[in-house]
Amino acid sequence: METTRTGRLWHTVTLVVAALGLVLQIVAIVTRTDLLDHSAVTASMPEQVRRYFCYFTIQSNLLVAVSMALILRGRTDTRLFRVVRLASLIGITVTGVVAFVALAPSSNYTALNLLCDRLLHIAVPLLTVVGWAVFGPRGKIHRDDLLPALAWPVLWLVATLALGPVVDWYPYPFLRVNEIGWGQTLLNCLVIAVLFFALAAAARWVDLRLTRRRPASVTR
Repeated sequence: METTRTGRLWHTVTLVVAALGLVLQIVAIVTRTDLLDHSAVTASMPEQVRRYFCYFTIQSNLLVAVSMALILRGRTDTRLFRVVRLASLIGITVTGVVAFVALAPSSNYTALNLLCDRLLHIAVPLLTVVGWAVFGPRGKIHRDDLLPALAWPVLWLVATLALGPVVDWYPYPFLRVNEIGWGQTLLNCLVIAVLFFALAAAARWVDLRLTRRRPASVTR
């Protein structure tokens, strides 16, 4: 089937773009070609690497890469896949939305940092959402998968806020309690949490309707 080949190609491109963005960003950090957080230029290399993995953008792109790899290997019949796929879909959508609304590229970005930013914040979210909507696989969002898939972003928020005062660092401006206060921070978290739950519900609703219109999977 031509659709099958197209679907596999789309998911392959998504995996490659996500991996490329992730690798370029960590290489830039390790070689000190560029930093994710220019205010922490004096931070040690282990601390810079730790912060790299603390960004929601990085984690959501990693989950996208894992889910794409599972799809391409045909391992889509387990609950683990369903949860990882839904978590990655929600996470990367939030990444794209928040980047578009609140995280404009910094004027301090070099060409390399801007490339990584556009790959991880724009290209991967678009590829992931379009690929899911058009190529599936379908029928992979069950009601009992919603809470497990939402556990990761909620735990990320809790861990970020709990660790922030200890290391005196927050990955995003809208979570910097030391600058905007707890009231505004918790309000921001509430908005993000509502977005998480709304996206999970919307993904299930869309998946149910698309499943009735087309085959369960077009990527095998």
